[in-house]
Amino acid sequence: MDNWRKSSYSGPGDGNECVEVAPTPTLIAVRDSKAPARAVLTFPAPAFAAFIGAFKARPPR
Repeated sequence: MDNWRKSSYSGPGDGNECVEVAPTPTLIAVRDSKAPARAVLTFPAPAFAAFIGAFKARPPR
């Protein structure tokens, strides 16, 4: 996968304190930006969308 993206909230400097995501038509791949050569997790796109929706809907801390 060549289309890895990370959040603009990734942290200072080179922004390597986060996860990166790479969408495909059916899956979302997730990896640790500090160790991109290690394991990649994949999720069905609808499940990942539901996760992000729930995260956005949570009350602020």
